[in-house]
Amino acid sequence: MKRSFFLVALTLAFVAVNAQAQKFPGLDPSPMDKVFYPGNVPLSDLRGGDYVAAKVKLVYSRPQLKGRDMMGKIVNGKMWRMGANEANEITFYQDVTIGDTKVSAGTYSLFAMPSADKWTFVLHSKLNTWGNFALKNSKEVARVDGPVSKSDDSIEALSMMFKEVEGGLHLMIGWQNTIAEMPIKM
Repeated sequence: MKRSFFLVALTLAFVAVNAQAQKFPGLDPSPMDKVFYPGNVPLSDLRGGDYVAAKVKLVYSRPQLKGRDMMGKIVNGKMWRMGANEANEITFYQDVTIGDTKVSAGTYSLFAMPSADKWTFVLHSKLNTWGNFALKNSKEVARVDGPVSKSDDSIEALSMMFKEVEGGLHLMIGWQNTIAEMPIKM
């Protein structure tokens, strides 16, 4: 009896030590980020007693250059998920217009086809997808061309933000020495 109790106690101690020795995986080199319009305001933020509701939210991954020429690889007119890992997802909390298409409030995957003089932005109905591989069976919702400019400074991590313009806003995408703009009418 003492021997069985000893074996059970030893087994439990081994399991407990083993459980504590578990190592978590390293940090993802392309961490997720999200940006809101207006001004990075989460849905429930209160400012000065007034409720400030987000109108748009974008979730994306932020790869870094780490000495690579990434723009030279993606500026080829082919569909790109604009980041790493899962495809970007943009949520509109009100109806908007993308290009000439009225887009209902909701969540969509967002891709771009970068070229030297313009980027074509494409919304798809397929969500929770990695990259652009599953787009064949999804419905393209809208597309719009946006201008491209050069940055004086190198942008190490892929960065996105919203800029208010007359009649709506632009999603600004900056990486390496390139800034692309996706027009959104509100």
